[in-house]
Amino acid sequence: MNDQDIQYEQLLNPTLVDLKPSGIRRFFDIASEMEDVITLSLGEPDFTTPWHIREEGIRSLERGHTWYTSNAGLLQLREAIAQFTHRHSHVQYDPKNEILVTVGGSEAIDLGLRALLRPGDEVLIPEPSFVCYEPLTRMAGGIPVPLVTRSEDAFRLTPEALRAAVTPRSKLLILPYPNNPTGGVMRRRHLEAIAEVVKEHNLFVLSDEIYGALTYGGESHVSFASLPGMQARTLLISGFSKAFAMTGWRLGYVCGPAPVMKQIVKLHQYALMCAPTTAQYAAVDAMRNGDDDITRMRGEYDTRRRFIVDELNHMGLTCFEPEGAFYVFPCIRSTGLTSEEFCQQLLMEKHVAVVPGTAFGDSGEGFVRVSYCYSLSHITEAMKRIGEFLQEHAVKPAAQD
Repeated sequence: MNDQDIQYEQLLNPTLVDLKPSGIRRFFDIASEMEDVITLSLGEPDFTTPWHIREEGIRSLERGHTWYTSNAGLLQLREAIAQFTHRHSHVQYDPKNEILVTVGGSEAIDLGLRALLRPGDEVLIPEPSFVCYEPLTRMAGGIPVPLVTRSEDAFRLTPEALRAAVTPRSKLLILPYPNNPTGGVMRRRHLEAIAEVVKEHNLFVLSDEIYGALTYGGESHVSFASLPGMQARTLLISGFSKAFAMTGWRLGYVCGPAPVMKQIVKLHQYALMCAPTTAQYAAVDAMRNGDDDITRMRGEYDTRRRFIVDELNHMGLTCFEPEGAFYVFPCIRSTGLTSEEFCQQLLMEKHVAVVPGTAFGDSGEGFVRVSYCYSLSHITEAMKRIGEFLQEHAVKPAAQD
């Protein structure tokens, strides 16, 4: 038998085959093969990991710390995560049996879904939202149920929308706030209203708070697990990539009730053994000594946020002011183009890469995601080119006050 005789379609998992590739990476891959492209497509901080964090990773190598850690991660890192989470989110977790160090936040999400879902369980997912929730739900045997959020509501999930979507098969609610791609944030009063529905229908919650440290305005981020009665029915997901500019270190964590965490650790144990040892030693220093780094980078992002929102609105691309993460989600309907058409033409004509809103769910049609985790000079040139693109497509700038 030669390779041509092998029926690969009969070998492969049909659920996986049916999944679409990431719309984020597709545009990035096209842009990477072009010259003179300015990309605002990825959620990767332009900051280098702070030196004191890198130095701790280097020291760990010099000391020969190159072995496996425990499956759950270094105890000193779990202790540091517990302290950090208590300090910033006002939630107390036992580092011995309620915290797991993972290979990025995405692994934590995958493990949480696989540990909780039975075939046919429904997972309620606000949209637009990060690209991984729906495919990971399907691969875990669950049924994703999109909950459409609207720009008029600042892309927040409303209790009315949640209550209307609940069925007897509903098992899990994903709360992706601060939100990627919209920058929407759920403040305490909004979360309290959601918590009432969660209790009413006995839902479990996966709260993805990877952008929690990057919240702007006068109110700090509120963890869903910090609300009365919610810690016992919540998995808190976070990591180091966004707040500490540690994308390449591939480190995240999940915190939750011990009975659930026991099963999540088991999955992690068989699939990956443990997170990278060098990254874990570096992360201890990030948790203990990185608060000033977060403040500094958040201040830079805030400056870029206000600049890019003003620029887009002035061009005629209506854009609500995001309160978290490092993305804006302008409406491009005034161009008469679909999200895909807008992004393709902008890339080919002006060599600027942004992501179509449909990469984050069907409800993203009419919007694009623009990342501002790039330098101000980088963003300024991109805004200039987008302005030229809009003029050439007869989109009028907003009237001056």
